[in-house]
Amino acid sequence: MGSSSITWLPRAGTYVTYVGRSRDRIRNVRVIAEASAGRMVVEAIGKLGMPVRFTVKRENLRPLPPGLFD
Repeated sequence: MGSSSITWLPRAGTYVTYVGRSRDRIRNVRVIAEASAGRMVVEAIGKLGMPVRFTVKRENLRPLPPGLFD
């Protein structure tokens, strides 16, 4: 997927789905900010139950599917 085909840019505060390198590594994260080189800073709940921030490629983020309260 080339960077020219990416048109969706999640805004800060948006909840999205992150699809990691292996397709079984999927988690819901909150977008914190746009970083450089097509990357986004996101926040998720870590293994110890505390929020952790990390940088991911924007192309690995997907909109959340419709939920019960949408």
